[in-house]
Amino acid sequence: MTLPSGKNLPLAEFQALQGKEMGVSKWITVTQDQINQFADCTDDHQFIHVDPEAAAKSPFGTTIAHGFLTLSLLSTMAYQMPSIQGVTMGVNYGFEKVRFVSPVKVNSKVRGRFVLDEVKEVRPGEFQTLVTVTVEIEGQEKPALVAQWLGRRYMGENK
Repeated sequence: MTLPSGKNLPLAEFQALQGKEMGVSKWITVTQDQINQFADCTDDHQFIHVDPEAAAKSPFGTTIAHGFLTLSLLSTMAYQMPSIQGVTMGVNYGFEKVRFVSPVKVNSKVRGRFVLDEVKEVRPGEFQTLVTVTVEIEGQEKPALVAQWLGRRYMGENK
């Protein structure tokens, strides 16, 4: 059963989600403007991302999002998932694994499907989560990416 987006749960209820789907984010349309802005930020202007005319002649038939752009959308998707009551800050801790399975063509819609693999207290008031995220592409069987994402969540006051 998928929980309402962004719901804050008591720690015990959040821990009970281990091994279960936490939720599915809303669809996000990946536009050429987003792709171009990402190219400017990362200085990755490869034609398959920013030149629709040249990309039309590629095996993709159109421009595609950078894999790292798709990966970066995990942050906005994650804000829609349940969290632990009392968490005042969360940070990325890294990834155990990331695989870019299928290209995301311009104007495609993507969403994240989140499964909580593990939550453990690493020190009082600090929790580490391991979440498997599958980014789906609307209308396609194969996902855009699959990642095992590590996060740290901090309880109480943070200075």
